[in-house]
Amino acid sequence: MRRERALKVVLVVLGLVFSAGIYPMVTSVRDGWQANKEDALSMALSLYVTLGIFLLLAARNPSANRSVIAFAAWANIAHGAVMTVMAVHLPNEREDLLVAAAVFGVIGLVLIVLAPAKQPVELVSAAVV
Repeated sequence: MRRERALKVVLVVLGLVFSAGIYPMVTSVRDGWQANKEDALSMALSLYVTLGIFLLLAARNPSANRSVIAFAAWANIAHGAVMTVMAVHLPNEREDLLVAAAVFGVIGLVLIVLAPAKQPVELVSAAVV
């Protein structure tokens, strides 16, 4: 019971934090992109805002939303892994990238640890009449 309650709190907090990215995403889209500038921030924010909304919905019934929670966990771990590799190649931004990678990694691990257990599938025997 405590684990499920902790998971619900984590899902709501992450959902709200990720959804808070809507403002920077909207302002960057509103300001437009320069022709020679690629800015991945808007793209990343759009994914995290969407993920935040789904995490808020999953908080209602975590057991029924195991796949959403697993996706959020592994997506954060993957994001952290990519940022770690980037830190190797961008020495000027190494510290910031490694801190962010650690944060995303911790988020992923917390979601994995708190994820609801897989429900056993009941075998239904066919009655032959």
